[in-house]
Amino acid sequence: MTVTYDHLLFEISKKGRRAYSLPESSVEKTELASVLPSHLLREEPAELPELSELQVMRHYTGLSNKNFGIETGFYPLGSCTMKYNPKINEDIARYSGFANIHPLQPEKSAQGALQLMHQLENSLKEVTGMDAISLQPAAGAQGEWAGLLIFKAYHEANGEGDQRRKILVPDSAHGTNPASAVVAGYDVVEIKSNEDGRVGVDALKAAVGPDTAGLMLTNPNTLGLFEVDIVEIAEIVHEAGGLLYYDGANANAILGKSTPGEMGFDVVHLNLHKTFSTPHGGGGPGSGPIGVKAYLTDFMPSPRIEKDGDYYKLTDNHPQSIGRVKGYYGNFGVNVRAYSYIRTMGAEGLQQVSEDAVLHANYLRARLSPYYDTPFSSHCKHEFVLSGNRQKKLGVRTADIAKRLLDYGFYSPTVYFPLIVDEALMIEPTETEAKETLDAFADALIEIAKDAETNPELVTGAPHTKAVKRLDEVTAARKPIVIYQKAHDNS
Repeated sequence: MTVTYDHLLFEISKKGRRAYSLPESSVEKTELASVLPSHLLREEPAELPELSELQVMRHYTGLSNKNFGIETGFYPLGSCTMKYNPKINEDIARYSGFANIHPLQPEKSAQGALQLMHQLENSLKEVTGMDAISLQPAAGAQGEWAGLLIFKAYHEANGEGDQRRKILVPDSAHGTNPASAVVAGYDVVEIKSNEDGRVGVDALKAAVGPDTAGLMLTNPNTLGLFEVDIVEIAEIVHEAGGLLYYDGANANAILGKSTPGEMGFDVVHLNLHKTFSTPHGGGGPGSGPIGVKAYLTDFMPSPRIEKDGDYYKLTDNHPQSIGRVKGYYGNFGVNVRAYSYIRTMGAEGLQQVSEDAVLHANYLRARLSPYYDTPFSSHCKHEFVLSGNRQKKLGVRTADIAKRLLDYGFYSPTVYFPLIVDEALMIEPTETEAKETLDAFADALIEIAKDAETNPELVTGAPHTKAVKRLDEVTAARKPIVIYQKAHDNS
């Protein structure tokens, strides 16, 4: 067997090899049978790979080199804001006073951490235009769920909990919006977009009523378009007795320009792992703080950070609170990174973030519009959506375009979302990319569009340069093989 370190650890394992050398233990051995019930004891040793330290290091270094991330290439994943994470944030999060504390230690010995979180909450209040912030939720979807529990607590306090059972969600919304509403116990009502990709005001008016608990919306929306009727939309929902929820996934477009509070929203969540440059992907951890207007403060998660003179403390005497939604007080290390980012950028820097993000998106949109269908004519904010319908007529689907981009060294944009755009390509360049990168990406998509006309097989057969070609995605999803099984020699 040629050792290329593309093999599984099990395949290069040899009995007796060790990646460690430990001294003899001075602790008296204990028979497991004396401390564990019999049904938990193995009848034979676990079949674990046996390798040297060097083999282990080469294996995992090789896997790491195959990973694609924002530090290895352009990552224009629409709706995800895959911006560069400055390393100063990592350095600060690793300060011993932050990295070596424990959530159960006395609060008097964690005053610096509590002060940081209190100041982060104040900064996020300014960013959102809200009156109170909780850092507890671990991600955007959990923030949505917590916000909807606040909706429910508010309506119950007003004696309308049984009556207001419906959450309105636009047909272009993130999939987590209707999912979070269902998990929170609500019925979902879809609001159709109008011809320009925004919330249909007439459709909204027809949908609201005494059973409306609220509307979930992001602005700009998932098409990258600003909801120009947002003030009227807020008035319609409020007049019906409902509340407005702001999905903060697209907040990278409005920093320093507008706030959800000014737009009329009552509850908001932010994705610190998007807008505020903390790492995300690979399962987390994330952070999805929620903010509320003053009349909803009593229902916020508990415990809360309060300042008493120069002393910071956690309080849990909040009888109307929805309770704890995350162990301890959220993902502290992520919050430290976001705090570092905000303090580094300052107000002017955060405003420039949005200005550059919007500029980059509109630049790419202008370069690509002659080669791909553009479903909506107005300028976009931080992201935009193209359609591959023109290429579909030539036998090339959006998925083919995404696969072909891999040959150019680019990660694919989000594809087939939002669902209201056929053959959608959702592109978000973020503010951290250089013009040369944007141009190289645009050039690649333009070449793919030309190949779709002259040599479609080149596109439909992509990728051509990767070790793994096209997979049977249906079989992989329905019959995944997730356990290594050693091949047996039956000869």
